Amino acid sequence: MKGILGLLRMKSIGNKPAEESSDSVLFSTAFAGQGVDDSMLVPWEARAVEVGAKRLPTSRGGKLLQGLWAKDKYMAHLDKDAVERMERFFEFAAIPSNRDVIRQDEYGNFMVVLLTGTIAVDRVQPWGEHLRLAETRPGDILGEMSLLDSGIRFSACTTLTDCEIAVLSAEAMDDMMSKDPQLAASLIALLARKLSLRLRVVSARLSDGNQK
Repeated sequence: MKGILGLLRMKSIGNKPAEESSDSVLFSTAFAGQGVDDSMLVPWEARAVEVGAKRLPTSRGGKLLQGLWAKDKYMAHLDKDAVERMERFFEFAAIPSNRDVIRQDEYGNFMVVLLTGTIAVDRVQPWGEHLRLAETRPGDILGEMSLLDSGIRFSACTTLTDCEIAVLSAEAMDDMMSKDPQLAASLIALLARKLSLRLRVVSARLSDGNQK
């Protein structure tokens, strides 16, 4: 954790400490660094319009997020105060059923926390097989891999019911790094841990599928 925090406190411009430069651009410029231009990137603002998302009051979204993460084995490491501080960096929204929040093979710079409802996670294999990887439950996190590594989306995430979600964008992640680096370090460490676990599960499922 100390190593991550130290990295967050250093800025990419001239190696100046965070105190000398108020704005982080580590996440919001990462896709450009991978050769992904704006025309290829799908930000949350565009997807929200496309899926007919409606803004959810922060009071409701924040309360749901706190309750769910308090029960999560990993995210419970963030105490109530930490989650309350984090709420201002999230956007909360309600989305109808049968909408693609995330699409496979696109570039998207946001992650989603499911607050209510069910979202299906599906992947189309290179040989054309349609594989359902999971049906998520409230508290599950989606899309964090692309947010962390600026890579292409691995799978599609589609609402099976009306859902309420919390969204964290690359710009909001940079804002958190600038304004609350300790909180950002904690979140990144926990996301990496949860992502590693999920990738192991997915890898096992894909291996089983290849053997059938």
